Amino acid sequence: MFIEQVDKETILKPLQVVVGIVERKQTLPILSNVLIENQNGKIRFTATDLEIQITTSIDIGSENGQSASITVGGKKLQEILRVLPEQSKITVDIKENKAQIKSSKSRFSLQTLPAQDFPKLGNQLDNAKKITLAQKELKGLLLSVQYAMAQQDVRYYLNGVLLIIEGDKLKVVATDGHRLAYNAGAIEGNHEKQDIILPRKAVVELSKLLADSDEHVDLEFSQQQFKATFSGITLTTKVIEGKFPDYERVIPKYDNHLNMERTLVQQALQRAAILSNEKFRGVRFVLTEKNLSIISSNSEQEEAQEEIETDYHGEALDIGFNVNYLMDGLNNISSSTATFSFGDPNSSILITTPENQEFRYVVMPMRI
Repeated sequence: MFIEQVDKETILKPLQVVVGIVERKQTLPILSNVLIENQNGKIRFTATDLEIQITTSIDIGSENGQSASITVGGKKLQEILRVLPEQSKITVDIKENKAQIKSSKSRFSLQTLPAQDFPKLGNQLDNAKKITLAQKELKGLLLSVQYAMAQQDVRYYLNGVLLIIEGDKLKVVATDGHRLAYNAGAIEGNHEKQDIILPRKAVVELSKLLADSDEHVDLEFSQQQFKATFSGITLTTKVIEGKFPDYERVIPKYDNHLNMERTLVQQALQRAAILSNEKFRGVRFVLTEKNLSIISSNSEQEEAQEEIETDYHGEALDIGFNVNYLMDGLNNISSSTATFSFGDPNSSILITTPENQEFRYVVMPMRI
């Protein structure tokens, strides 16, 4: 027996950790599979798409099962285990290129492919930079910027997050050319500046897998590869080659500041968004003495207008923005107050928070 009489949850939990990067339809059939290795009762699960690889392992006791390796369809195995009754015990046997899965009166036979053909990522971490921080710190940093990443942009270097280690800070930046999010957190030591671009898929998986805890995550990165090790999980990914835009030039310094209750603005934007143009999603910010009007309209000549009392005393402004971009920023701030800073009618808007002095979110204006 490959695995004998093990709780389904024991297998399902580590499988769910790795299976997030598995695509059902692959150019190479083996990439739809998960590599499962039983080495004296320590079972290791590995998935890869040739760019990113996730590995995790569990200990089910050295007496359990024969030492062997197989690859099976990751999503199919996950689905089978998920729908089996609670507290089900499962047994896995390997017979003639098939994985036989048994549980009580249920039987499943899954196609396997040779474990030796599974394409593991090689180690490209020679002379890698190493840092350690709390999982919740890294998770918080990634979540505070990842919504601003580009999706399938031809400027491939925008399809990810820029990670910079400099001095005692870890900085993260994401931009799609229309908006930019920046944040930074403290790390131990005093480091020479080094940066890499982490691919979008790796950022999304890391954000999902990291815990909201003080447990450590160890990061290693070179110019070719990035590795995060935490909670028995190892995520390795290639990094994106390319020159990330000069984010410091994009972040403006303004004198016009407006502090507002974050949820108040969020709700006003949600209501105004209903009647915004479905294609362009534009809203106008009309600022006058002690008042902000948020106005939207669409091609059917329908219009929405929201009024918010403010402490604004600057010059009158009328600027258009993509409402989704504004809401993305506000949805990812935990502070009860948001600070909006303005330049002239053709300038971007800068959103910051009094609680986090590092966070910056810039949205470019649009013509409405």
